[in-house]
Amino acid sequence: MTGWRTLLYKEVLRFWKVSFQTVAAPVLTAVLYLLIFGHVLENHVKVYDRISYTAFLVPGLVMMSVLQNSFANSSSSLIQSKIMGNLVFLLLTPLSHWSWFFAYVGSSVARGLVVGSGVFLVTAWFAPPGVVAPLWILVFAVLGAALLGTLGLIAGLWAEKFDQLAAFQNFVIMPMTFLSGVFYSIHSLPAFWQGVSHLNPFFYMIDGFRFGFFGQSDVSPWLSLTIVGVALAAASTLAVHLLRIGYKIRS
Repeated sequence: MTGWRTLLYKEVLRFWKVSFQTVAAPVLTAVLYLLIFGHVLENHVKVYDRISYTAFLVPGLVMMSVLQNSFANSSSSLIQSKIMGNLVFLLLTPLSHWSWFFAYVGSSVARGLVVGSGVFLVTAWFAPPGVVAPLWILVFAVLGAALLGTLGLIAGLWAEKFDQLAAFQNFVIMPMTFLSGVFYSIHSLPAFWQGVSHLNPFFYMIDGFRFGFFGQSDVSPWLSLTIVGVALAAASTLAVHLLRIGYKIRS
């Protein structure tokens, strides 16, 4: 456990030392999204009764920031270590694959929650969404950050150069995030695209997270919790297996 805590501390310190880039920049990006979309669509889009579009947008932006930064933390750390050659110093330690997994995913959850908290504190000033079920908010924030941190770990193990990691992020993570209901309710979509949205696990993370603020959601939060939990278990199983066999890090 000492080794696990040390690696976790190292990974948290890695992003905190450049917090202007890893924390402040994502918060600014979310505020710009809120100002642009909220100003343009406030009087044209109505999602839930008695809830303004700007207030509806705030939880989506918070969760989007949590997911994107959790993925970026573990994936960027691994690819940088592989390319710079300092990953060998971790391989020389007696750390188990479980220690690697908990340290990288744990630091990703920490970064995601820090960025998400910053986004919420700033954006809620424009349109406070209210809090109905804080436990649901915390559960989906932690599970979502853990799932994206795990996916970032898998992507970092797979990628051998920065453009491969960028392709994974631009063609997989970004589309699934933006098409998950951050800026809209899926009930506003045609039937076909509603069905497609239900195949996206990111939709359930954001929808369940939003339920904690409004007590309303497009699907049952219990269904969302089940799907997110299954997705996290599957991704974690794969990530731990890849770490155990040393996939692309021991040769």
